[in-house]
Amino acid sequence: MARDADATKERILQAATVEFAAHGFAGGRVERIATHATSNVRMIYAYYGGKSRLFDATLAQALRRMAENVPPRPEDLPGWAGEVFDHHQRYPEVLRLSMWAQLERPEAMAEPLDVYRDKTLAVATAGASPLTPVDVLVFVYAIAQAWELSPRGLTGLEGDPHHRDRLVAHRTAVITAVERMLRV
Repeated sequence: MARDADATKERILQAATVEFAAHGFAGGRVERIATHATSNVRMIYAYYGGKSRLFDATLAQALRRMAENVPPRPEDLPGWAGEVFDHHQRYPEVLRLSMWAQLERPEAMAEPLDVYRDKTLAVATAGASPLTPVDVLVFVYAIAQAWELSPRGLTGLEGDPHHRDRLVAHRTAVITAVERMLRV
């Protein structure tokens, strides 16, 4: 049976996403990734050259997919904030990978700068706010990510923080906050 290198690489990246999102770079284990990818450690090293480059590739893929799934909408930044919020609810591992990278491998965060540069240019050309385009993006992302980044004890004070009604209310608050921010 012939090997499908692309399929193997994709399985490795999927397993690495789960592993690194749960355990970070330092706690992530290449052996567990290989097992979950139905591959072996030797193939991981052959394709990615080691744990560092695998983490970097995993992070870059997750951020690029997010950029593709949630493209900027300069004409409707509040709606875009809602979409970013929805993306983080569906794919919390992307945010977790980003947080681990900031803590353990900040140099890995440099890879997808072109993605953010494109978004910033789109916002700048729309003239959507008196704030700088970078400020706008930072605020939109911060507001959209806040629910996932808040302590579970705080978000759970009134019950299940992931109950549908709570998420709908929070999504509405995200959109309202961005609308108000843009009126500054």
